[in-house]
Amino acid sequence: MHMSDQKEIAADPAMVYAALLNPEILKACVPGAKEVTGSPEDGFEATVTQKVGPVKATFKGQVTLSDLVEGEKLTISGEGKGGAAGFAKGGAEVTLTASETGTLLAYDVEAKVGGKLAQLGSRLIDGFAKKMADQFFTNLQNALAPEQDEEEGDASDAAEGEQKKSWLKKITARG
Repeated sequence: MHMSDQKEIAADPAMVYAALLNPEILKACVPGAKEVTGSPEDGFEATVTQKVGPVKATFKGQVTLSDLVEGEKLTISGEGKGGAAGFAKGGAEVTLTASETGTLLAYDVEAKVGGKLAQLGSRLIDGFAKKMADQFFTNLQNALAPEQDEEEGDASDAAEGEQKKSWLKKITARG
């Protein structure tokens, strides 16, 4: 499977680069991540639970980083085993370029799956991989620029709270 895309992240390249090397941020951003430990120098160990079509598995894997150029690029290589569900392995080249709104992050991924996962068919696997990548970058954006979302969330929560109170007052005839 081959996948390439680019995403605009509203943070400077140094901040995005640092986030990609931080196990706590990775744990928060990788969909289904239960644990991410390690360091950029020694590599990371990750435990991720995912459901792909009818197959649900917990993958335990190793991720190594290479070709590290601070604030500009890195190469990610990894392999995960999911027991009877099979395995996934591959790599990604990631480049970061400063843009008007922050950072343009481009990635080029090459991956292989085996076992039950491989039997699901490439359309299902490709669609799942695209969905996972999109969710990762949405989570990364939220981790790097949470103040925008929190302000919007607080305003809508407050309005929703007022609606609930007025609805409750009508039912209980208080108010």
